[in-house]
Amino acid sequence: MSKSHLREDKTCLNCGHVVEKRYCPHCGQENTDTRKTFHHLFIHFFEDLTHYENAFWKTIKNLYIRPSALTKEYLSGKRLSYLAPVRLYIFISFVTFFLLALLPNAEDEYIQSNEPIAIQVTGKDGKIKDSIIHPKNLKVADLLKVQEEVLKKKNISNEKLNEGFLNFGYNNLRELDSCQKYGPADERLDDWEYTIVKKTLLVKAKYSKQELMEKFFEQARHNFPKTLFIYMPLFAFILWLFHGKKRWYYFDHGIFTLHYFSFLLLSVLLIVFFRKGMDCFVENTVTSLITKIGTYAGYIWMFYYFFPAHHRFYGETRVISFFKSIALFVINSFLMLVLLLVFMLYTFINIH
Repeated sequence: MSKSHLREDKTCLNCGHVVEKRYCPHCGQENTDTRKTFHHLFIHFFEDLTHYENAFWKTIKNLYIRPSALTKEYLSGKRLSYLAPVRLYIFISFVTFFLLALLPNAEDEYIQSNEPIAIQVTGKDGKIKDSIIHPKNLKVADLLKVQEEVLKKKNISNEKLNEGFLNFGYNNLRELDSCQKYGPADERLDDWEYTIVKKTLLVKAKYSKQELMEKFFEQARHNFPKTLFIYMPLFAFILWLFHGKKRWYYFDHGIFTLHYFSFLLLSVLLIVFFRKGMDCFVENTVTSLITKIGTYAGYIWMFYYFFPAHHRFYGETRVISFFKSIALFVINSFLMLVLLLVFMLYTFINIH
């Protein structure tokens, strides 16, 4: 219950009815002072999202360790004891987005760990002199100038750079622009292709294959919450296609989807917390092993969770539920992967 002081005036500020106790019998608004401190605003915001501490932790516990239990409780009518599905998803996604935005990504760590690069430049007096450029200060225009120095520093030739990995047949930007300007008309790229190839060459000049793959995986982790949010209605629709239309409404599948996607976000959040927490300890064989075991256990639980949740919620036999779960998992994994790749491609195109 709210701890705010009641107003002496018994007239409801919202509808004008007489309020005998704390809440208006006509509209339900609490008859408290409208002017609040920042502390009260913050506490009220948190309480409104979590529906008080007991309901919050009870919801989180059932969501994470009891697949489908929360969904069955909600649809059976037991709703005041838990957070509402939409409120739960909004809260978890808000915390996930907020923390992922604060934590350094792979690109930041790579930039911070790089050493300055020494290159030769021509000064205003016409003399050639050495200049030190820090990778974190590089812009697109600088990449063309330092590409050869970066490759020399990493002992990589242009041919080796373009060997196999993201190879479009161009060694550097000069070659691309030359072919685009002076090459035969049938060999020139259209604007979309030129943008993709140019961005690829820029990124390959700055990152090695391993560094680029790490960056992609980091981007996938950061884009995962966005992918889930956009994909939810389609996920519920596919569930609707796979189950009896008379017994189950789209609303039921929607509640199952909200809880399942909340679980996925919560799992990502816990894995990130665990890994960052382990980073606080001195790195050795034991801590590295614990980090790997904890991380793999989290991902295995994320993968396995859908199977018991699907079986317990829809009440089908284990064999039918298993094969349906496999089909649903494959279809949705493929579609989500496509959507995730679209996000990653967008990020790749906009790398500076």
